[in-house]
Amino acid sequence: MTDDPSRREILRNSGVLAGAALLSGIPGVAIAQAAPRTDASSPEVELPAGRLRGALEGGLAVFKGVPYAAPPVGALRWRPAQPHPGWQGTRDATAFGPSAPQLYREGGDPVLGSHGSPPFDEDCLTLNVWTPGADAAKRPVLVWIHGGGFVSGSGAVPGYSGETFARNGDLVVVNLNYRLGALGYLYFGEDGAGGNFWLTDQLAALRWVRDNIAAFGGDPDNITLAGQSGGALSVAALAGAARPKGRPLFRRAILQSPPLGLKIPTRAESLQRTATFLDIVGAANVTELRAVPWQRLMAATVEMFGRTARWGYWSTPFLPVLDEGTLDRDPVDLLIGGAGADIDVLIGWTREEANFAFALSEQYAAATKDQVLARARDTFGNRADRAYTAYEEARPGARPVDVLMDLITDDLFRMPAVALAERRAARGRPVWAYQFNLPTPAHNGQLGAAHCLELPFVFDNFDKWSQAPFLTGLNPRVRDGLAATVHASWISFIRTGDPNHDPMPRWDRYDRDSRTTMALDSVTAAVGDLAGYWRRLHHPG
Repeated sequence: MTDDPSRREILRNSGVLAGAALLSGIPGVAIAQAAPRTDASSPEVELPAGRLRGALEGGLAVFKGVPYAAPPVGALRWRPAQPHPGWQGTRDATAFGPSAPQLYREGGDPVLGSHGSPPFDEDCLTLNVWTPGADAAKRPVLVWIHGGGFVSGSGAVPGYSGETFARNGDLVVVNLNYRLGALGYLYFGEDGAGGNFWLTDQLAALRWVRDNIAAFGGDPDNITLAGQSGGALSVAALAGAARPKGRPLFRRAILQSPPLGLKIPTRAESLQRTATFLDIVGAANVTELRAVPWQRLMAATVEMFGRTARWGYWSTPFLPVLDEGTLDRDPVDLLIGGAGADIDVLIGWTREEANFAFALSEQYAAATKDQVLARARDTFGNRADRAYTAYEEARPGARPVDVLMDLITDDLFRMPAVALAERRAARGRPVWAYQFNLPTPAHNGQLGAAHCLELPFVFDNFDKWSQAPFLTGLNPRVRDGLAATVHASWISFIRTGDPNHDPMPRWDRYDRDSRTTMALDSVTAAVGDLAGYWRRLHHPG
């Protein structure tokens, strides 16, 4: 593939680039993919658990609400995921299953909108499959894990539909529900139960994909696991899960805005959080808590946010736990050594991640320099004044809250992602890095390139995000052009392990010499050591 000025000029000036033209530059993908099915019959597959009947949607065979584990209810609440017993006859798979219980507000929040809608139920461990054909084609497989701060999200969110990836990339796409909030993340220290029930769910789903995806036209030896935010942290946590002979359960990983800067609590620290939750609910122990309706658990989550919040930090009332069983080290380490070392990695962040949570807050808008300096000392110690000045100078006219948001972005997302790229590059392991820079004009431009903003560009399905306020005002020409480029890069990486495609600037692997990072913006360009100044500020010497 070449990187000539004429190609860059096309990207710069044309704006809208036809998806078919972009995708034709990806090995193994023709311009006309996944021709619509002409038969009117409902697609069916035979699995070890039973027979499924799906539906034809836009030329794709789609199977929804497919159980991958037993319902985690009753005695199985706060237990690791268990095998599903299967079913008799043909199971209807034409409707999404219930989403995991979570807080819900009609219309959602003023940034993202809705991120998980009723119905909710504890019997939520289902997944959804989109495929060009339930045949023997052995297509590459994309498994998507949603984020949501460990408390929200669903495979039924319209924006996470696998339709565009399946059709444009000739891929089999799977997304899934898993336990959230108190039901997925509380830790009780029970013998034999461990913790990280959310992780046992995801691992069960991944093993389901390995064992069943061939029936849907997928290749179980060519799986890419992708996720955003908490879902990206999940991807890292799953990297340590190995097949026999030490091979990972997936070949490639895409980590979008992983919060790798989170300190994962120890068992003792997690038990303290659990004690707080028990106090809120008024339960003495896990036995009593198992008898509490899930609706009361969700109501208690509101107070849990208040009791665990810290000024200047992203609120995360529920977190994974280093339980020495399901998770025995920081997830980032699982992509460095062991089975995860051989996984191809694409990792990136948005330029103003933290604006998502803080830019519209009246409380933080009134932040003072002294408050932000106190927060900066948590990161920089006696170098906090110098760091504050550096952030202030980098954003002319910056208020204290702007400095704070840039600091949180670097602490939680950018610097840990860069550190992972550095560590993999030092070991010669494949890794590509990007920074999403395109700002949104929504809310008078206060959000910038906020957390989650890259999602509709990755899926290239803006029609599915009509409820998302943060997309208001984007120039359609620039929006659609960048989306076509990003979407095609993700497809290329899933299919080949390399995000390059024609036409776009050459995207080299991140190495210790060039530190190439792709800046995704109205003008897309590969930048050498894009975060270098800040990397040295955070890690001098």
